[in-house]
Amino acid sequence: MNIKVRFKNPVFWASVILSVLTPILAYMGLELKDLTTWQMLGEILMQAISNPYVIMLVVVNIYNTLIDPTTTGITDSYRALTYTEPNKVK
Repeated sequence: MNIKVRFKNPVFWASVILSVLTPILAYMGLELKDLTTWQMLGEILMQAISNPYVIMLVVVNIYNTLIDPTTTGITDSYRALTYTEPNKVK
């Protein structure tokens, strides 16, 4: 996997953040609009860390964010592995 290039892509980071927050909020019956303070976010994250089921959901979501579904297995294509910057589709 060409992780270095993915780290340079803001869309990747948005996907990772949503991969973490979505299962936590869904499990707790909350929506993004319910997160009104940093303290509340911290409390929710601490509750999630103490729950093995929620951790498993987050790990599966992050795994799904990392893999390239256009290739077989969990690796990127040969072409994608040669990138040094995210591909700019024109």
